[in-house]
Amino acid sequence: MNAALPADTQSLPATRPTVVVITGLSGAGKSTALRTLEDLGFFCVDNLPTALAPEVVRLCERADMRRVALGMDVRVREFLGEIGTVIEAIETAVSGPVELVFCDASDEALLRRFNETRRPHPLNTAGDGALAVLDGVRIERERLAPLRARATRVIDTTNLSVHELRRDVIAQFGPASGGAPRMVTRFVSFGFKYGPPVDADVVLDVRFLENPYFVRELRDLPGTDSRVERFVLDLPETAEFIRKAADLLRFTLPRCEREGKSYLTVAVGCTGGRHRSVVVAAALAHALNAELNMRIAVLHRDIGRGDHARSEQAVVVTSGSAATAEEVSTMRDAAGPASDGQTADHELKGATSAPPPSARAIQGGER
Repeated sequence: MNAALPADTQSLPATRPTVVVITGLSGAGKSTALRTLEDLGFFCVDNLPTALAPEVVRLCERADMRRVALGMDVRVREFLGEIGTVIEAIETAVSGPVELVFCDASDEALLRRFNETRRPHPLNTAGDGALAVLDGVRIERERLAPLRARATRVIDTTNLSVHELRRDVIAQFGPASGGAPRMVTRFVSFGFKYGPPVDADVVLDVRFLENPYFVRELRDLPGTDSRVERFVLDLPETAEFIRKAADLLRFTLPRCEREGKSYLTVAVGCTGGRHRSVVVAAALAHALNAELNMRIAVLHRDIGRGDHARSEQAVVVTSGSAATAEEVSTMRDAAGPASDGQTADHELKGATSAPPPSARAIQGGER
């Protein structure tokens, strides 16, 4: 069931850099849009003097930063008149068009937002209050009119919440648009007696399944062994559980990706993390990989722990077609070196669980 990751991956051909310029009215959501692009993997620079923008893009391309977002608005003051020329210079530098996103909103919405935050408008001429804010909005609209006319995308945030604006930006520049890497989904098998992974987004408990530990011929074998795998998968409860859990994840995972998550961890636990959870985690990943076309990796965190663990089987990774060797290497490093199960701390995304108790401390019972 476990598919081996190729030893080397094919290098992708160099692509033209993607450059997005975020502009618009003050209070219309430019900062939220820029932060969302940063979460999508863009290198973001805000409030940059426009004359420096082409050079910044060239430097980013030289450093192999293929996704750049620049925030430009009236805060650049006298540089504002140069934006048209600057965008043309950027297009020349990247040999292609620049995405110009203009965030707009009604005067009433902008006035309400400034009143809620109690921040002055950047073009506030004099005094305080609604008249001063509206006067600043009027001047800003006049100065930004040429920029709005050449925008490739206009986002009207009048009736959008912060979360709705974020979803809008993700829809336009995220994985669904083909402009961002897909979410990496990790299935982590673990033993409850060592503690669940602290980074788990979804936790599935399979301790209700019959335990191969109490079958003498299977006790010393890991869940990656075909005999243990066959024993667990032949249980009627296993088939029904995998079917229902897969239905839940088919519904959940694409929606988590739509919200802009880069990583999602599904933890599958049994008592010791060596038998049932290993089999079920691998089976779920196998069932979902082809259907969802997502990057899926499997990490067996505790398979190398316990009295009967085999150190050479401490970490086993199953990946989807789009997973990279670097991601697998990172997860192997996070899991820690293989050991006899007595002293090693197994790490997951920087968090560690305590080492297992010594063999003398275990007085029997289920592993």
